[in-house]
Amino acid sequence: MSLVYKLIEQAAWEAAAAMGAFEGSAVDLADGFIHFSAADQVQETARRHFRGVAGLVLLAVDAEALGAPLRWEPSRGGALFPHLYGPMPASAVRGVRPLALDAEGVPVVGDLGA
Repeated sequence: MSLVYKLIEQAAWEAAAAMGAFEGSAVDLADGFIHFSAADQVQETARRHFRGVAGLVLLAVDAEALGAPLRWEPSRGGALFPHLYGPMPASAVRGVRPLALDAEGVPVVGDLGA
């Protein structure tokens, strides 16, 4: 199983889990897809886009369970990032990790085994 990762506020994840799917954050909805990161990309995503955001969790999501709507497309620096064109079923989530902020307010992802 290969995993992709989603940074999300815990309350948003809890609401999505209760509904059975995550439709996307405001940024996701504006861009037309749900943003994910690979294991080697998620810490930089946290630094760039989530500095100072408390109450985050990191979702580990089974990429195969997302199926064809998951596409790897060029983004930051030309690197391929996973983008999901459609809702993320809560059943695809394989792990949920709460994230603390470091002294500079950056969420600490830690080791993902990448």
